[in-house]
Amino acid sequence: MHTLSVVGRALGKIPGALMIIPLFLGAIINTFFPEILNIGSFTTALFKNGTGALLGLFFFCMGAQISFRETSVTLEKGVAILIGKVGIGIAFGLGVAFLIPGGELWTLTPLAIIAAMTNSNSTLYVALTKQYGNSSDRGAVSVISMNDGPFFTLVALGAAGLASFPGEMLVGALLPLFLGFIAGNLSKTAREFVRPVEMLLIPFLGFVVGVGIDFATFAEAGIPGALLGVATVIFSGGAAMGMLWLVHVIRRRPKPARNLISGTAEGTTAGNAIATPAAVALVDPTFAGIEALATAQIAAATVTTALLIPFVVSYVASWQARRGIGPQQEDEWNFGSPQVDAEYELVKKGG
Repeated sequence: MHTLSVVGRALGKIPGALMIIPLFLGAIINTFFPEILNIGSFTTALFKNGTGALLGLFFFCMGAQISFRETSVTLEKGVAILIGKVGIGIAFGLGVAFLIPGGELWTLTPLAIIAAMTNSNSTLYVALTKQYGNSSDRGAVSVISMNDGPFFTLVALGAAGLASFPGEMLVGALLPLFLGFIAGNLSKTAREFVRPVEMLLIPFLGFVVGVGIDFATFAEAGIPGALLGVATVIFSGGAAMGMLWLVHVIRRRPKPARNLISGTAEGTTAGNAIATPAAVALVDPTFAGIEALATAQIAAATVTTALLIPFVVSYVASWQARRGIGPQQEDEWNFGSPQVDAEYELVKKGG
């Protein structure tokens, strides 16, 4: 029992373990024992053919956790970060699609790029902003969580003409997310009821997605997937910081109150983004050929960003502190402080 406990704690330290470990187990079975899940009945229905049903329920539960009932400061911060992260992810993906010959960059497709760069690890975000940020940083996750799931990827690919989504198929793909959003915002009881279901579904979803991948695909995805993770940390995190800084300037906040921790913490790829290629392929079967590779690349990006972003956030927090900038100063400005008011008057006078 002690050995199992040690192993459990070790596995728990793996970034995105709840999704990634079952994903690898599914890939092992697909690589070495591909017929084992064709036994039929409930086993095949759940572990082999259950992708669509599990995704639908997962997106419903995910939508129920999204809330707009936030203060103006939190809403402002969340919208700025969301625009920066999603905007740069879509720009990168469409840039590769239309500017790079063949529509790929080091085997990275627009599907993988947009899915990885627009989707963020909310759990890691909350943990980092709890340690380094303030309440508005943490609260912004309710707005930022709109990037969970395939919504922005589907919209970007469809609007750019890179995918063909029949109207009813697109509605069918997104309807569970919106129904969950409505249920969660109409009833706090409904939101709390489905909250644990979302976590419960993640390992099952990881497994059924992994069943469509073999280890040759993981080998092919390794370095490009890691590079995708680095790009996510630098560019999507950087764009989120840039938009947040712009809001601070527009709102004429003094330099000590221009806290960028929440933007930095957004430079991640979520474990649930691993399911996006499967969701896209269900809506447009022409993506089935690149689904496995895109999934593996996003998995590599998830691990890479989770390993890098704590160090990046820590560095930015130290950099801000050396310049007298920080979450506390932001709170003092937002909620009133004579010292900050005096500094603001100096800024207006050019002091």
